Amino acid sequence: MTATLSVNLNAIAMLRNRRDLPWPDVIHFGRIALASGASGLTVHPRPDERHVRFSDLPEIRQLIDAEFPAAEFNIEGYPTDHFLELCEAARADQVTLVPDDPTQATSDHGWNFTAEAERLAGIVQRLSSRGIRVSLFADPSPQGLDIAQRLGAERVEFYTGPYGATHSDSAAAERELGKLREAGQVAAEVGLDVNAGHDLTIGNLPALCHAIPRLKEVSIGHALTADALEHGFAETTRRFIRALQPA
Repeated sequence: MTATLSVNLNAIAMLRNRRDLPWPDVIHFGRIALASGASGLTVHPRPDERHVRFSDLPEIRQLIDAEFPAAEFNIEGYPTDHFLELCEAARADQVTLVPDDPTQATSDHGWNFTAEAERLAGIVQRLSSRGIRVSLFADPSPQGLDIAQRLGAERVEFYTGPYGATHSDSAAAERELGKLREAGQVAAEVGLDVNAGHDLTIGNLPALCHAIPRLKEVSIGHALTADALEHGFAETTRRFIRALQPA
């Protein structure tokens, strides 16, 4: 089965938040992504709201319900009580639990499943009882995947930052792919489906999809936004120049 794309809106929200203005409009770009074939939208509402704001969540839920009912809403974050309440109120289809410190720039490591199993068990049960699929953020390693499955998670999301960082080193890329391949095989053996995210690009996606047998979804925001800027920058520049001309 072909993996699906969930478009991460955090980069759009970060640009919006640089000014006290309503653009770029997170909902507008979510609509564009879903109308263009994305299977869902991903957000990471951090405690300081430096990216997506808490107030964005019900609007994204409304967009999906009203216009794209087959799409999924994936909310990722560190499982504080407030975060879990946000997920429940927004009726997330999937929640991706990450072991982030609130000060981190971005998620950069997976759970220590052995150390955190007791705590995660209750959180997974709470979300699952509300019909929410749970995905646990994981390093690309076989270690602890059996525990993740026993906790009741349906999926793990492999952190692909180290793979994405090998963009100019093919030998290093193959080494990181080997780790993802091994972890993906173990995930399949224990019955876990796999998501993936961080620093994935059009260039490195095909090899990743080939390496992981039960890859269901990739979440991409930064590279997608960067590519959109590149491909549209020239035409937008020309439009602004035309706007300067006398009518």
